[in-house]
Amino acid sequence: MFRFKEQILIMIKFFRKTVLRLRLEEAVAVVFFVPSAVVTLIAYFHFLSKGDVPRYVSGGVWRLGFVIGFFLIIHIAAKFKERSKFALLIREALPFGLAIAVYTNLHDTIAFVNPGDISPVLIKIDEALFGVNPVLWAEKLYNPILTEIFSFCYLNHFWFSLILGIVLYVSDSRKHFRSAMLGIVLLYYAGYIFYIIFPAVPPRLTLIPYFIKNFDGSVLGGAVDKVVNISFATSRAAFPSLHCANTLITLMYAYKYKRWLSFIFLPIAIGLVFSTVYLRHHYVIDIIAGFVLAIIVYLITPKISAFWEKMQSKAVGK
Repeated sequence: MFRFKEQILIMIKFFRKTVLRLRLEEAVAVVFFVPSAVVTLIAYFHFLSKGDVPRYVSGGVWRLGFVIGFFLIIHIAAKFKERSKFALLIREALPFGLAIAVYTNLHDTIAFVNPGDISPVLIKIDEALFGVNPVLWAEKLYNPILTEIFSFCYLNHFWFSLILGIVLYVSDSRKHFRSAMLGIVLLYYAGYIFYIIFPAVPPRLTLIPYFIKNFDGSVLGGAVDKVVNISFATSRAAFPSLHCANTLITLMYAYKYKRWLSFIFLPIAIGLVFSTVYLRHHYVIDIIAGFVLAIIVYLITPKISAFWEKMQSKAVGK
């Protein structure tokens, strides 16, 4: 018994030292990858037992393979980053790819972690704030042109962060690049925690009996629907809105480091926020929660980073 406890302690110490050798964004990716992989595999075998595996679930299994590949590439790139600019780029950029992959898997399979649904509460909050249901009220505004505009804005969710990262990197603002990417990555992982604790079905599914209009004829609207086409039984990733959270935090970093870029982003960003309600993807309270989360992560990321570096220094000292 004593030997077993001793071996466990040795394994914990080894794991701790191994993790502390990683950058903060990589360590967080490791912590989230394990439960993400478990949930994805549970979802896969659940549907496999029924003889019909949805494409988004089978795609999640493929993403797990890509994530493992990303980890290996990051490990190799770290060894050559001093001799190769390309290796340095890979080392800096791939943690963002890890966050997106884990985000997509958890977004698609969150119901297998917590099948609950707080959407009735979110609907009541929206109606208490506005006196009407904003998603249903937005039907008054429906027209093909506005649908195309909002669909375009909604599809630019990931591009904001990617463009900001590219601009900072090529302008040789490496310190600013890592600061912004770290904050964005931590935002995604914080959002995952909320998805698990507060699972919520989006209004495009909960309010189906009350809709009187649709988006027929919208090319980009159809593309958005394909991207987020998850059933009522499995969709639980509405609260908070990471689309809006990521948009706001990216705007804040752009304003801080490349102010001119934030003004280019702003019109599309505003359209994206309105699109989440217009296109029935989020309740207004999701947007508010996303904004609050973005601001908190933006403010505490430097403190978390400093704490992690302090932990690493102590580990090296030992």
